[in-house]
Amino acid sequence: MKKPTDPRHLARIKIVEELFAQSFASQKKLSSKTKDIIKNLNIIDQAISLAAPQWHISKIAKIDLAILRLSVYELYIDKREPIKVIIDEAVEIAKSYGNDKSPSFINGVLATIVKKEKNE
Repeated sequence: MKKPTDPRHLARIKIVEELFAQSFASQKKLSSKTKDIIKNLNIIDQAISLAAPQWHISKIAKIDLAILRLSVYELYIDKREPIKVIIDEAVEIAKSYGNDKSPSFINGVLATIVKKEKNE
């Protein structure tokens, strides 16, 4: 597997790793973006819950949840990248870090969120 070199991709991986670690124990040293994601977890987790009502937040694999939280933050709050880029990045990270079903699950949840956002 080719090692990613894009600095934006590497930054996203670092944030996903911080969010993943945070789900097990409070971390002292976090990037400012990760801190902002944690500060906005109510909004982010609500969007995830509405898009995947059959999956309670506590039942989503922690790595998938970390990827989703970063992606929803980028979609709703940060809004610096095109939607397609955010979703593609999330799926690529899921292919590397999640299980076999992670990429399609994450793609489905994010597509539902985007669809709901466009309909509002």
